[in-house]
Amino acid sequence: MSKEFWSVAEIIEIFNVDQNFIENLEKENIICKVYTEKSPEKKFCLNDMEKLRLAKILMHEMDVNIPGIEVILQMRESMIDMRKQLDAILEDIAHNFQIVLRNEEKFSG
Repeated sequence: MSKEFWSVAEIIEIFNVDQNFIENLEKENIICKVYTEKSPEKKFCLNDMEKLRLAKILMHEMDVNIPGIEVILQMRESMIDMRKQLDAILEDIAHNFQIVLRNEEKFSG
């Protein structure tokens, strides 16, 4: 079973970032800490880990600032949502097409 939440110390080790980087992302609401029943320490979920990974790439490899990271991540999320909507539309079209084909087979057979 994969892990659900990571501590700040684990994030610092995994991504080789400083605590200030994490705090800046928190201030801009790019990532949001959670507190679990098991630990009073703030933790971050898998979705935030992905945002952290992308934020580090954008900042350290592409010189994008925090506001730019926020815009890029929001655009990415919008694109993912649009992709899901498109997939649902295509599935609906395929389903309706199969119904039409079955009905044609019934009437022509």
